[in-house]
Amino acid sequence: MAKHKGRGWNSRLLAAALGVTTLAAAASVWTAQADPLGGRQPQARVPAPEVTKVAADIAHASDRGARGVNITIDDGPDPVWTPQVLQLLKDSGVKATFCMVGTQAQMYPDLVKAVVADGHRLCNHTVSHDTTMDTKSEEYQAQQILDAERMIIKASGGVRSQYYRAPGGAFTPYSRKLAASHGMRPLGWNVDSRDFERPGADAMVATVKNEISGGPTVLFHDAGGDRSQTVAALREVLPWLKEEEYVFGFPVR
Repeated sequence: MAKHKGRGWNSRLLAAALGVTTLAAAASVWTAQADPLGGRQPQARVPAPEVTKVAADIAHASDRGARGVNITIDDGPDPVWTPQVLQLLKDSGVKATFCMVGTQAQMYPDLVKAVVADGHRLCNHTVSHDTTMDTKSEEYQAQQILDAERMIIKASGGVRSQYYRAPGGAFTPYSRKLAASHGMRPLGWNVDSRDFERPGADAMVATVKNEISGGPTVLFHDAGGDRSQTVAALREVLPWLKEEEYVFGFPVR
């Protein structure tokens, strides 16, 4: 899988993530809540949902079989583009998998909850979308994955990510096994719309039409810049896939 390079927002996310990681490391299992008498009583956090055991190899297939298609949406949530993508999916009757960056999820928890409420699935896309994390230490990889897991669970109101997608496909054997041990199936893709390059909606549509026969998992984005072309491409691609008798599903777990 080709790595996505040259995306200037990574550095901003990384800076935010470093501050978040410091706070997360210092957080207690207990949070204080003021009582009517002015004292403070400890309140236990809501426990994380139970982990389901999954395989550590990278998934590409659809749970809907040979004619299944998995729409995956990366890098959000974003206050401008995620609502538009959600509305388009709802109008089309399509469920998708949203691969969320931890800092984005933390900033926009209402959007995370909206994704879940519409019946879509969540995917952990790390804290800061570092496409070079496969060159970093195991400690760093663990921080990126596990801190994002905590952020997404909190933002969603207790819903766990079912998948883990490494930024730019920067998987390692360690990161795959770690994610799987937390119930997140490593998730690849077959069709890269390359919408992050903004080649025009027509070019994205042509890419999907030309490459969908090679595998079911299609990659789009709802954050990281202007995604108006992505919305336009999805508006054309989704009905075309239905006309071609594809059915929409989720990646296998």
